[in-house]
Amino acid sequence: MEPLEKITTKKLALYSGRTHPTLADEVARHLGLELGDPNIVEFSNGEVRPRFAESVRGTDVFIMQSHYGVDGRSVNDSIMEQLTMIDAAERASAKRITAVCPFYGYARQDRKAEGREPITARLVADMFRLAGANRLISIDLHSGQIQGFFDGPVDHLTAAPVLENYIRNNAPDSPVIVSPDSGRIKVAERMAQHLHDCEADIAFIYKRRPKGQANVVEAKEVIGDVAGRLCVLTDDMIDTGGTIVSAAEILLDRGATEVWAMATHGVLSGPAVDRLKNSPIERLVLTNTLPLPPEKQLPQVEVLSIAPLIAQALAAVFDDSSVSEIFGGENLA
Repeated sequence: MEPLEKITTKKLALYSGRTHPTLADEVARHLGLELGDPNIVEFSNGEVRPRFAESVRGTDVFIMQSHYGVDGRSVNDSIMEQLTMIDAAERASAKRITAVCPFYGYARQDRKAEGREPITARLVADMFRLAGANRLISIDLHSGQIQGFFDGPVDHLTAAPVLENYIRNNAPDSPVIVSPDSGRIKVAERMAQHLHDCEADIAFIYKRRPKGQANVVEAKEVIGDVAGRLCVLTDDMIDTGGTIVSAAEILLDRGATEVWAMATHGVLSGPAVDRLKNSPIERLVLTNTLPLPPEKQLPQVEVLSIAPLIAQALAAVFDDSSVSEIFGGENLA
C-alpha cells in the first residue's frame, strides 16, 4: 500500500452564542466568513444544548460570547451557553478552540477585597479551560492580572485605538483625558500620549469607596488643571454610572467647560440610565462589546464598532502571527 500523503488545509469557523450575535455577524463579515450555526436548543426547564450544524473536525474554532444578561437570560446563562458550545466543539474534534469574550464576566471579582470572598474571575477562567478552550481572547479586562488566571495563551485586546480616533476626529484641541480614579491613571496617560497631536493633558479624580458598600463611590477632588477645558473621562466599563456621573459633576464644579465619558463596555445596569439621562455628560461614547437595548439608547450615547479590531485579532491567531503588533505592543497592560 502506498503511504498516505495529504496536504493539510487550515479552516476557520466562527460561532456565536445568543447574547450578542450582531457583533459576531459583523466580525464574520470582516473576515469574509459565514457565521456558523450553533443550533442552540433551549429546553422547557432552561437547559441549553448546542449541536453544530456542520463538521468542525480539524477546524480552528472561535466561539464568541459577551457575558451579559439580555432577553430574559442572565450573565450566568451567557457563560454557561458558551461553555456548552466549547464542550461541543471539543467533543467534535476541533483542532483548536478559542473562547472569544469581548466582555469577560465577573472580571471585578479578581481578588479578595474582604475576607470570605471568592475570586470568581479565576473560577470562570478555570471553567473555560476545563470545557476545552485552548485560548482566550478578551477586550479591556478590568485588570491585567486576569490574563494569568487562564492556563493557556490569552490575547488581551484594547479598544483604545477606536476611542482615540473618535477624540482625534471630534474633540477640539487640548482636551483633558481624565481617569475617574487613581487606578486608571496609566491608561489615561497612554491615551494622552497617543493624542499628542491634539495637545491632550491628563487629570484624575481622587475618590473613595465606603468599605462594605457595593456600587457606592464618593468623588472627592480633581488632581490636574481642567478649568476652561473639555474633559474626557475614560474607563473600562460603565455599570451603574455612579462613578462617572459624580466625576463629571466635580469636573464641572472645578471649571471644566464640557464633559464627555468614554468606556469600552456599556453595562448600564440598575440606575445607570436614569443617572446618565439626568447627568451633565454631553457625550457618552461606548463600543459595541455589549448589546445596547432600546431603553438604554440615550440621546447622548454614541456606539463605535470594535468588530474590525476583533476580526484582525482572530485573523492573526488563525495565521499564527502576532496579535500585539496590531496595537504596537501596548495592549498587554
